[in-house]
Amino acid sequence: MVVLAYVFVVSYRKKKKVDGLSFHKPARTLEFPSYLTPEQQPCLPSWPLETPSQNPGWMMSQTGDLTAAKEPGISVAWGRREDVSPPPQPPMSVVKSIELVLPKDAVYLAGSSIKGQVVLILNSTLVDPIVKVELVGRGYVEWNEEIGASRDYSRDVICNNKADYVQKMKTFPVEDNWLSAGSHTFDFHFSLPPRLPSTFTSKIGHVFYFVQASCMGREHILAKKRMYLLVQGTSDFHKENPLQNPLLVEAEKKVSYNCCSQGTICLQIQMEKNTFTPGERVIFTTEINNQTSKCIKTVIFALYAHVQYEGFTPNAERRSRADSSELLRQEANTQITPFNTTKIVSALNLPQVLSVSSSTRDSEIMSTHYELVSTVHLPWSLTSVKAKVPIIVTSAPVDAASCQPVEGTALALSQERQN
Repeated sequence: MVVLAYVFVVSYRKKKKVDGLSFHKPARTLEFPSYLTPEQQPCLPSWPLETPSQNPGWMMSQTGDLTAAKEPGISVAWGRREDVSPPPQPPMSVVKSIELVLPKDAVYLAGSSIKGQVVLILNSTLVDPIVKVELVGRGYVEWNEEIGASRDYSRDVICNNKADYVQKMKTFPVEDNWLSAGSHTFDFHFSLPPRLPSTFTSKIGHVFYFVQASCMGREHILAKKRMYLLVQGTSDFHKENPLQNPLLVEAEKKVSYNCCSQGTICLQIQMEKNTFTPGERVIFTTEINNQTSKCIKTVIFALYAHVQYEGFTPNAERRSRADSSELLRQEANTQITPFNTTKIVSALNLPQVLSVSSSTRDSEIMSTHYELVSTVHLPWSLTSVKAKVPIIVTSAPVDAASCQPVEGTALALSQERQN
């Protein structure tokens, strides 16, 4: 037996550096012993041996075999390359579209009815379909709270709470358990519970309602359509307080200006009533008595919503969080001369959907109250005068005989999700 041995003779030609020329290495070559006949010499590739990166089409396997590197769209089978066809495309969905038909720009009172249609369009026949519609109402609050702030160490915990207000579903009957290609219309009707909170959104919590239609086949959901609703909550305030008296609020403050000067500003707000319904106009009169030597140029009126959220820590400890936001704002540009009195009549239009004024015991996750604030800023002074009037927002329960949505400027949001 002849033992084959590879003798790698690497020759380097040295070249002296002349006139700035640098040394270089020639390509490596392979030489075999002279006693080996051509038949005994191993068969090697015809290209020069260089680094593997210079021959990207080939790679050395762990067994020493040379195999072709795989490229996208090309497979190696029995030593030859074959084109691989792209994966087959999924067949066209049976459901072309599914739509919800509801009154546009509608505000639904708690206790009213929701009437609409589900329009299903099919590309082909659908066997054993399940077509249904759902009415869902939920609320959720969440915030971070620091525990142990007065100690050497502290940590943040997540406080949250949730509530389910309504969950109703209707499955439409399908004759003979199949639907032909084309358009199919299904009518539905839901009744909202009489005691519901209004649609609400803030950085801490939200209350939302939606109607969702879906079409299912034998194995999975084929199409979905969701439409959010604007729901206005109701209260019994009108029954408890049938009569309302005019309201007068007064604020007086001594102010300093120009370092040494002092004066008095008296601010009065007068209203015929302080109880309103969503969408109503709030009219009030402001009287400003300027007993300073400065001219008052701007008076600001703003309506604030103060919300208290109720939640729990991971250890089931009860927590509360208060937050305020400005709903409406109006600036009156006027010239109230020194030592003079001026009256300003203002009006604010309430939004079509508002959370009704409530206490903590009336709501599971949040309570809301409102405040009208008039602010007078005195030039060249760091102080201001504010008068605050509590505002009550209420909505009478819907009459059982009239369960129609309220048309307003509020917009119904929609979200479509089709598979």
